[in-house]
Amino acid sequence: MKEYKYKINGLKFTVNVGDVIDNEVKVEVNGVPYKVELDKAAPQKPALSQSGKTAGISGAVTSSTPAPKPAAASAASTVKAPLPGTILSLSVNVGDTVKAGDTVCVLEAMKMENDVKTSHGGTVKKILVNVGDAVLEGTDIMIIE
Repeated sequence: MKEYKYKINGLKFTVNVGDVIDNEVKVEVNGVPYKVELDKAAPQKPALSQSGKTAGISGAVTSSTPAPKPAAASAASTVKAPLPGTILSLSVNVGDTVKAGDTVCVLEAMKMENDVKTSHGGTVKKILVNVGDAVLEGTDIMIIE
């Protein structure tokens, strides 16, 4: 596996990329494994820039982990993951009414449990994650209207 280190919005990511077999590659991001399927039209190896650094792979990339869903209408707002981690528990169900400051789930990050609180009140319209899901910072967790 080839190891890359990235810093995105101040967060450090270690990415290990395995060999491309057909159009699939095993990738590990901060220790979390993913099976990534490359678009068949995409090149199989990353292009190099003149400086010798990886320029990136073009084309669509899909993962076995669900991608964050887009935000709903303007009347709705989303609760987002404040940092990367794993969803340990959900404190609310669809249809529940929440107030600003209520804990809606618990996120484990760096062996610490973090309460994720809503910044606004309303009714939980949709929960976009499941217990055990690994999420990145900014991933939509639920929609509240």
